[in-house]
Amino acid sequence: MPKGLRELYIEELRDLYNAESQLVKALPKMAKAASSDELRRGFEEHLEQTKGHVQRLEQIFQALDENPKGKKCKGMEGLLEEGSEVMQEDFEGALMDAAIIGAAQRVEHYEIAAYGTICAFAEELGESEQNSLLNQTLQEEKEADEKLTQLAQQINAQANEGAVPEESEQEASASKKKSRRAA
Repeated sequence: MPKGLRELYIEELRDLYNAESQLVKALPKMAKAASSDELRRGFEEHLEQTKGHVQRLEQIFQALDENPKGKKCKGMEGLLEEGSEVMQEDFEGALMDAAIIGAAQRVEHYEIAAYGTICAFAEELGESEQNSLLNQTLQEEKEADEKLTQLAQQINAQANEGAVPEESEQEASASKKKSRRAA
């Protein structure tokens, strides 16, 4: 149990280390499920970036002379489980991509919150070099979220084009009935 801010900082770092490690395993599955080449490339690029996040955390643990293992990030586990469920739905094409982006953005927002907190802890503890590394990751997470938002605008429009609103179906059905009566 953490006794002070330094111990809490180390516990939170372990949580993040596990979260990033889980994400390294999940991103290839997300890339494979994506139908958009741009989305797939985005996940592949973020996988390489996430491996770098793991390395930065390992560098911090080395500086602290602490072991990065020993904590399971249940928050990330839950988010990735939800994402996995989304990928098992019978969505296709842009609709699946839109669903995957939603799951991926929940992951990014979780990471942004976690890195924001850990940066504040590092700053308070006077760990300026570690804070710099953590802030670098925080900025990359924000950029990843922004890229997902930009992709979502295009993909959501495509997903919506593929959907026929219920009202239109009813109007089409009514129109067919009228034309049959007129004949």
